[in-house]
Amino acid sequence: MRRLFPVTDETTPSASGGSGSGREWSLAELAAVYAYPDAGPGEGTPWLRGNMVSTLDGAAQHEGRSQPISCAADMRIFGTLRALADAVVVGAETVRQEGYRPARARAEFADARAAAGQGPAPALAVISASLDLDFALPLFTSPLVPTLVLTGAAAPADRVAEAERSGARVVVAGEGAGVDPARAVAALAGLGHTRLLTEGGPRLLGQFVAAGVLDELCLTISPMLTAGDAQRIAGGPSVAVPLRFELASLLEEDGFLFGRYRRPRG
Repeated sequence: MRRLFPVTDETTPSASGGSGSGREWSLAELAAVYAYPDAGPGEGTPWLRGNMVSTLDGAAQHEGRSQPISCAADMRIFGTLRALADAVVVGAETVRQEGYRPARARAEFADARAAAGQGPAPALAVISASLDLDFALPLFTSPLVPTLVLTGAAAPADRVAEAERSGARVVVAGEGAGVDPARAVAALAGLGHTRLLTEGGPRLLGQFVAAGVLDELCLTISPMLTAGDAQRIAGGPSVAVPLRFELASLLEEDGFLFGRYRRPRG
């Protein structure tokens, strides 16, 4: 069963033909549901959304990877979110664990990206303090759009040089060894990447939450239980006061829930 639950939001299309029809949501419908707000991207103001999956008991991974708790519809939304973004922000550990490759061009979104002034594919922006990355991987040597590596001013000089030799663009976004989340968002916006998407991992998402720069969370609730001690979708220090987000849209398929939550405006 595929359903779109009505939520008051200017970007949510009607569910005509989609509610209980059993048909697959079209990419155009998903792009409408997950469209970035007009009053920000394209005007120099960044909008950072996260995309994560969680089991019913709060696990963001199973045996270190998110794929076992995902599904085909989740991956379809995953691809749509990437196709809408200027840049995909990801932590170094997630790059290593998930085997990240360069983002690919999607013919279905080519016209929309061109109309929005975007390149053929989003840039991958990898956040790493140590630069302990394999710069011989295709992610760095042969991306469609040059990969960005965000690090601190005190990053090892030899690793910075190796990253640059691979073809990556190194961006300093912190005074020490680490990266300041707010400065990272500002640095990406300064490069023209205002429609931002982070895919984690949990530690990076937690840093964005704690810094108060996460504008939106796209969360898939997987109807699975894993127990164990897997990470939640966001880690690190807790915030002083819980942050309240508003539900913007909610999709359902085969027991999986696909929610989109936004920080209240105004």
